[in-house]
Amino acid sequence: MRWSWLALMMLGCGMGPLHCDKTATGSPNFILVLVDDQAWNGTSVEMLPGFTESASDFHETPHLEALAEMGMRFSNARAAAPVCAPSRYSIQFGKSPARMRVIRVGMDTGHLRHDEWPTISKVLCNIDSTYASGHFGKWGMDASPEILGFDQSDGATRNVDGGFVNNKTQWETTLKEDPKKIQHVTQRALDFMEGCKADERPFFLQVSHYAVHTSIEATESSFAEAGNQLPGERHQHVGYAAMTRDLDESLGQIMCKLEELGLTETTYVMYMSDNGGVPNIPGAKKYTQSLNHPLQRGKWDAMEGGLRVPFIVAGPGIPPASHSFCHVWGADLLPTIVALADSLHHPPDSLDGGSFSDVLLNGGREEVERPENGMAFHVPYRNKIALNRPHSAWIRGEYKLVLFHDNGEVELFDLKTDFEEQFNLSEEFPDLARELESELLDYLDEVDAPRWQEGITWKSAPFHSFESIH
Repeated sequence: MRWSWLALMMLGCGMGPLHCDKTATGSPNFILVLVDDQAWNGTSVEMLPGFTESASDFHETPHLEALAEMGMRFSNARAAAPVCAPSRYSIQFGKSPARMRVIRVGMDTGHLRHDEWPTISKVLCNIDSTYASGHFGKWGMDASPEILGFDQSDGATRNVDGGFVNNKTQWETTLKEDPKKIQHVTQRALDFMEGCKADERPFFLQVSHYAVHTSIEATESSFAEAGNQLPGERHQHVGYAAMTRDLDESLGQIMCKLEELGLTETTYVMYMSDNGGVPNIPGAKKYTQSLNHPLQRGKWDAMEGGLRVPFIVAGPGIPPASHSFCHVWGADLLPTIVALADSLHHPPDSLDGGSFSDVLLNGGREEVERPENGMAFHVPYRNKIALNRPHSAWIRGEYKLVLFHDNGEVELFDLKTDFEEQFNLSEEFPDLARELESELLDYLDEVDAPRWQEGITWKSAPFHSFESIH
């Protein structure tokens, strides 16, 4: 780790390490930087310290490195789904996509109670009525941000608003002054922070970047800098590396603004991706080794390459340069933010997530208590650009079971020793495999999750006929 270089970078905007004393008065601020399709190993931060393959061998993200030195990185963080819309729903509501019956992009979500269910913004407002909430960038959900409690937003934006074109040109690099609207989204966030400071209001700010989802765009300067680097063995795409640089610059601007406004010591900053990275470039071509290697596969599949994401949290009370092996997922964000805002506040009912605030404040040694015994990842359809097999995964403790719905096949992995998912233990530990399979199926029955039938695919899944759920 480049300690002296990191210190100089942090001093560049007047920043030092975050203090570990939680603010004595007033409500804390929260910033969630949610990036799109960034792989677990897609940054220059080793998500598993000491394991070089948990970082990119080409992409440079110095501002994220600085954030990691200020707070805690999680080696075992996962999105709640391997695609964006279900994952984003889970963050806002603290529920699994299976429970909400939102398991792919483009579904009819008329059965959801968008306007009634507790969300991060609404619960924070219940804790402290002066909280302001802002969402800028890609929304990727059906109901508008305002219905979910945000005071300011860019509206119900989608990939197309960030320059996405759904044809083969999406994999070609285009040079732009403001690629993926990174600067536009960042400026909206900075203005929001300044307004909250002027009004003396605590805030929840979600900065949802369109990057690094295709179409691939970058500034000319970042493209030139990336082009002057030696490509890695795993990551070699200059345009993708340049887009990652431009994205990281946004994080640096946000952190500098916090320092400028005097909010560093009262603000929690969370950095996360909405799902795992694409397994290859172009995304629809066949491959033998994923860009997410050593993780298996990538976006679209419930293997680790599609679920495991970079996740870093810095803020008051969090030990600097700390690390946790604790298993967390997107559904945990709502109860965690609630606990950090007011440890005595009772979290909403019918959640699948649990608070990892004790993990953050106690050095990463704790486990998360959740209403359910495990975490369900549900992909009950065929997708030709992915595994093309309907499947679900269930993680309990260090074990992960993958169930394929087309033939009942199961795979069992010990994630503590085999997060690469190389050794199927289902025959060695058949009782454990049956136990976890039973837990998964019981959970899917309990929440009335959509089930696979022959003919159901990524595009044709008829999951729109459910009655409204609570």
